[in-house]
Amino acid sequence: MEEQEPIVPIIDLAKCDGCGLCMESCPGKALGLVGGKAIILHPKNCLYDGTCEELCPQGAIVRPFQVVFEEDG
Repeated sequence: MEEQEPIVPIIDLAKCDGCGLCMESCPGKALGLVGGKAIILHPKNCLYDGTCEELCPQGAIVRPFQVVFEEDG
């Protein structure tokens, strides 16, 4: 079975000012700064808990969601 890429937050680099709050608060240490912008350096470490999204003062981070409906049996 093929391993799926982890679902990670989306970072709008145009909004990111590189303050580092997301990186400092990330419980999985998934984030880092590259070129003065936040990126997901270690996607497998992302706990997808929303801390980065809540703390970003620029609103540059969002967590995508996928709604899945189960078919009746």
